[in-house]
Amino acid sequence: MKTLFLPMIGCGLLLATSAQAQVNPTRPTRGPSPKPPVVSQPVDCGCEDKPLPEVLSMVNGIRISKLDISEETQKRIRDLQQQVIDARTREVDLQINSFLLEAEAKKRGMNTTKLLEAEVVAKVAAPTEAEARAFYDQNKARITSEFTNVRQDIIGYLTDQRQRDAAKKLADRLRAAGVLKISNEAVTPGLTPAARARVFATVNAKNITSGDVEDSLKPLIFSVQESVYELRKREIDVRINDALLEQEAKKRAITTTSLLATEVTAKVPAISEADALKFYNENRERINGEFAQVKTQLLEYLKERALTSAQSDFAARLRSAAQVQMFLTPPQQPLYQIAVDDQPARGNPGTSVTVIEFTDFQCPNCAKQYSVVERLIAEYGTRVRFVVRDFPLAQYENSAKAAEAAEAAREQGKYWDYVALLYRNQAALQVDRLKQYASTLGLDRTRFDSALDSGKFADKILRDRLDGQRVGVSSAPVFFVNGRRVTDPSYEGLKAAIERSLKP
Repeated sequence: MKTLFLPMIGCGLLLATSAQAQVNPTRPTRGPSPKPPVVSQPVDCGCEDKPLPEVLSMVNGIRISKLDISEETQKRIRDLQQQVIDARTREVDLQINSFLLEAEAKKRGMNTTKLLEAEVVAKVAAPTEAEARAFYDQNKARITSEFTNVRQDIIGYLTDQRQRDAAKKLADRLRAAGVLKISNEAVTPGLTPAARARVFATVNAKNITSGDVEDSLKPLIFSVQESVYELRKREIDVRINDALLEQEAKKRAITTTSLLATEVTAKVPAISEADALKFYNENRERINGEFAQVKTQLLEYLKERALTSAQSDFAARLRSAAQVQMFLTPPQQPLYQIAVDDQPARGNPGTSVTVIEFTDFQCPNCAKQYSVVERLIAEYGTRVRFVVRDFPLAQYENSAKAAEAAEAAREQGKYWDYVALLYRNQAALQVDRLKQYASTLGLDRTRFDSALDSGKFADKILRDRLDGQRVGVSSAPVFFVNGRRVTDPSYEGLKAAIERSLKP
């Protein structure tokens, strides 16, 4: 099941069942479903990718176990994992609406973007100046800026709310006309093949299974796993440092306070006004206010930074002389199935390693990454397949059309040459310039212009965006090697990921 995110509207409108929505770290706002059943025991999140070891770390023979994790940290972990529990039920509703929307669009002979433009965007009246002012006056106590500074934000917010209301009405109409069967079974984790096969809903004879839900929630689950790992590791690190501090103080026959005063506080360099001014001048673009206004804050910040650095240095020295073992391991990136059919590609299609890049032709970081990819292609030749998928970002007004233009060039066998021009001319990607680049490469302008003006490849770009969002892409460039996301997109990071995948 391809979960439907609707990027056609700037606010990220979703066809939800309710205007009251919840937010989680990795997924857009969506409407809630009926509350999950009340249970006497905590619901299993299904978030742990591996069993948590009883002993998380050893430091000079001292055990740090999972029971040593503080209740405060445990609560934060439970709160994070609750987001996944809640998201499972909401995901069923979202997939129901996605099926219905796709079916309705197909019936009308259009894509879902055009359907929403017709049924939601076109039917929502733009907020008036008076309505924006009235909202500002009603919420003035919570708004710190003048009306003129937040006017556009308010209009955008009111437009977003109206579009959500219109989307809910459309969802209600589609549900009333569709053939729905919704299970009363709790939407719990699908951790076994049998559990993944459970059917939570049937929409026009199409099943929504636990496997569909789990696959869609992979990015969220991994995000929670990462956050939980960082919470646990941070606390373990503190406990390791505390244990080493106590052992060192005992060895010297002094208190830990005296030890810190000698090894940390006494070694923090004095911070002068000249240091603060130097920092101010080096970071002027990121600091609001004149130096005289922020001097006190800068001095405090630099003192705190120096103290933190001294603490870290001392902790590192203690660790270097200690026996420290860490048994807590970071979560593994999930494995995604990402389609590569009908996509621009170079290399051997039969190779065992496939690199997929989601890119935006107007994004400066993507342009910087282009030379890295070219270098890797030259190095690996036919041993690796490199595939490009489009992920035009909302902040760049010309990137979606540039992606369509690249496809129009690919239709005439000039994709890679055209892409090189796009990356070199990111400041000039207006439609007329896109057409000029086609002439530069000797393309058939009549054919190229027709494809670009008609939006011939718009659906293909939309498919790329939806597929990217399904696997957790929210920025560009993003790389996957054999279905696993690469966290370090540098030349060294990508090369390391490729080399790991090339090993038998």
